[in-house]
Amino acid sequence: MKAMDVDAVKAFVLAADLQSFTRAADVLGTTQSAVSLKLRRLEDQLGRRLLERTPRHVRLSAEGLAFLGAARELVSTHDRALAAFEVERRRLAIGISHLLVGGELPSLLRRMRDHDPGLLVEMRVAGTHELMQAYEQGELDAVLALRPEDGRKQGKAAFVETFSWFAAVGWEPHANRPLPLATQGESCRIRAVAIRALDKAGIEWSEVFVGKGAAILGAAAAGGLAVAVLAQRAAPSGTVDIGESLSLPPIPPQDVMLYTALSDRRSREALRVLTLAFR
Repeated sequence: MKAMDVDAVKAFVLAADLQSFTRAADVLGTTQSAVSLKLRRLEDQLGRRLLERTPRHVRLSAEGLAFLGAARELVSTHDRALAAFEVERRRLAIGISHLLVGGELPSLLRRMRDHDPGLLVEMRVAGTHELMQAYEQGELDAVLALRPEDGRKQGKAAFVETFSWFAAVGWEPHANRPLPLATQGESCRIRAVAIRALDKAGIEWSEVFVGKGAAILGAAAAGGLAVAVLAQRAAPSGTVDIGESLSLPPIPPQDVMLYTALSDRRSREALRVLTLAFR
């Protein structure tokens, strides 16, 4: 058997992780058809079907799952070999809004490591104001945050985040009492969106817990203390979306912006992997 095309193996790993040929093509800076062709040639060479394709999804086959670990190692070894003579290790400092990060952070970090093992990633999770201040002072190379209300234009829309109302499994509201809320306090724009929606719907509410970040608010919800408005993806285990069952008003989707001035290929690819992993 002739040597495998490392680019094809890398495309396989990305398609498996992102569950999409289109997203893999975005990271690689190529087209969906080119990625599809590479993967078909790889499957033909191996004599194995690695991915199951449907109109909406790409999933690993049993043979693809068996191959994935070795494929990751091949790509990682290849990338380390290419970087062997680099004098300076590349550093990438990223800030992410604490409203966007929950229990899936380990998988996000793994995807970045798998994509570029030689990249030194520094990550700061904080509020939008703090992150934008650090970015403007040159402390961060890139920021992922909800679109600020002051209308900053230098950012690029990266994806749309959906939010809803979450509470502990089995949680029930008390009759004739206001809806207990866990929020980030008055400076939080999601809090403002949520209470405007409740007020418009004529639903009484009471703020009973204040914390910073999705992880803290998720803990309050999972512990049965209150209802929290969380990103669907960041809601922790032990919580369920109660919006529909309690007829709570929907939370409008929120644009997430990417702010960066980086232009080198390596950094841009790492940022593409990160933003696509959120989708």
